[in-house]
Amino acid sequence: MKKKEKPRGPLLGAHMSIAGGVGNAFLQGQKVDCDAIQIFTKSSRQWAAKPLAQDEIAQFHANRKETGITAVVAHDSYLLNLGSPDAGLRQRSVAAFIDEMERCEVLGVSNLIAHPGAHVGAGEVKGIKTIAKSLDEVHQACPDFAVKVTLEITAGQGSNLGYRFEQIGAMIDATKECDRLRVCFDTEHAFAAGYDLRTKECYERTFSEFDEAIGIELLAAFHLNDSKKEFHSRVDRHEHIGQGFIGVEAFRLLMNDQRFWGLPMCLETPKGPDLKEDRENLTLLRSLIEG
Repeated sequence: MKKKEKPRGPLLGAHMSIAGGVGNAFLQGQKVDCDAIQIFTKSSRQWAAKPLAQDEIAQFHANRKETGITAVVAHDSYLLNLGSPDAGLRQRSVAAFIDEMERCEVLGVSNLIAHPGAHVGAGEVKGIKTIAKSLDEVHQACPDFAVKVTLEITAGQGSNLGYRFEQIGAMIDATKECDRLRVCFDTEHAFAAGYDLRTKECYERTFSEFDEAIGIELLAAFHLNDSKKEFHSRVDRHEHIGQGFIGVEAFRLLMNDQRFWGLPMCLETPKGPDLKEDRENLTLLRSLIEG
């Protein structure tokens, strides 16, 4: 296998399956020429999971080195709700999140990306406080970990929090070890939440607002998704690049924004078993890089 040189530009990739072992995600990513990959560290739809076996950990590190795909981020389980007003569910979510942090740490994964949580009727102010409390408990259980909890911008569907930059900023401010937090920008989520990216003026305004509310230096990763739904729909539905309501121009602006070069940017678009869709999306994105 030929090692990849670090590209002069964004680190493009996609979410890859861990079927057959977490290390297999690198082999899948190599098939479509990924510079970065996103993984689940366990099944995303089950609470419990067996600990990672030593041979699986060793294979992960070996495949990472062999493929040259060094940029790896993880996404937490969809079952978790760190903002739940139900004490039992919140505690179960915190425990499961700590387990995922431990998995990331042993694998050398830099960022664990998480939807912050939903207030489920408790209200936004209470929900933000609950999320910060949960993050404090996670940090306390994971002292000196290198992996960073990375809060994802959400579409604002249902009672999910994190669909306004100010909400993410408030979560960070309310967390004791806030220097350990980072942020992931999902293009579809931001668009659905009412942040436009389709023209240069709108793009610049959106990231200016992000910088003011959160701090551009905290941006650690991107999810690259077009949108099946119209602007400000508050609906989370991903589409292939250039085939949705966001359109190609927004991604052209992002691909050439040198502030974000070197950050992992992963697709979460629909795909089949042969990964043809990932290859097509990545080819389109790379064609937008100028110079």
